[in-house]
Amino acid sequence: MSVSRFSRQSVQAGFPKQQSIWDGITQSAGVDALSSIVLPSAQTSLNFNNIPQTYTHLQLRGFVQETRSTYGISEITLQFNGDTGNNYSYHGIVGMGDTAAQPIVTYPAVASTSSMALANGSLGSNTGGTFGIIIIDILDYTNTNKTKTARAFSGVDFNGDINNYGGRVALMGGFWNSTSAITSITLGPSGGTDFRQYTSFALYGVK
Repeated sequence: MSVSRFSRQSVQAGFPKQQSIWDGITQSAGVDALSSIVLPSAQTSLNFNNIPQTYTHLQLRGFVQETRSTYGISEITLQFNGDTGNNYSYHGIVGMGDTAAQPIVTYPAVASTSSMALANGSLGSNTGGTFGIIIIDILDYTNTNKTKTARAFSGVDFNGDINNYGGRVALMGGFWNSTSAITSITLGPSGGTDFRQYTSFALYGVK
């Protein structure tokens, strides 16, 4: 039996040639902080305008409390580019309680509505200064060949204040039936009357 010896040239021929080497400094991908809002007092909505068109995706991070609604739980709604028409849809899944015996339920799909609700379960009550946390990803926001989608993960600990539940977590998804690039975002409370003082949102661009 004969054994053939591979030459360096034959081995290298099987691999793609790299035209440049990473310099250890330049970063080709990342997340940049674009804007942030902290409410000094209660407000019915807040807006991010003139959003740069130089990123691939957007991410919103919120620290949120609303005035308590009838059932103590509200939602955060999104509208893009000032569109108030029935061009939004959303759905999701919600986990309630603080033990394994508490239910996990699907959130009913809502279609052809005037805003996208993406944060069921992320909002606090009137008592105890309870705030919820939410992260919203808005995908391919500049792509004019696609309608726009968003997803959100949110949660809040009610400390038994609402229906004796310890808290809620939610995973939601939504759709805006438009191919327009997103240049502005309006956030509002759907179940409460306003965002309470110290509610804050930060907007990030994802390269």
